[in-house]
Amino acid sequence: MEVEPSNTDSGSNQRPQVVYRCKKCRRIVASEEHVVHHKRGEGQKCFKWKKRSDESDDPPECSSIFVEPMKWMQVVEEGCIEDKLQCIGCKARLGSFNWAGMQCNCGAWINPAFQLHKSRLDECRS
Repeated sequence: MEVEPSNTDSGSNQRPQVVYRCKKCRRIVASEEHVVHHKRGEGQKCFKWKKRSDESDDPPECSSIFVEPMKWMQVVEEGCIEDKLQCIGCKARLGSFNWAGMQCNCGAWINPAFQLHKSRLDECRS
């Protein structure tokens, strides 16, 4: 009788796990399973007229990822409603959060929002 390989085997059909690290100290701050995916908004049309620019109508690529609240987010644990998110290792500013939500640069509204800026993270595939 043949035994089928289980899902835990590292087969060629599995995607590599994405891990996000602080660029400054390389500490892991999130993984792909913590990311909250959102549907891209309609770009500039979604912003107040004062925040619009004369650029193209194509929605820009998202400059941030949104994640679930995690234990390393000390200000969240302290009960704050909105604040900056700092790396627990080196205190570098990684993003911000707001329980009422915030708007992604693509125009989508995420509620609640725990935003990490891609420019402050290294995306590593394992």
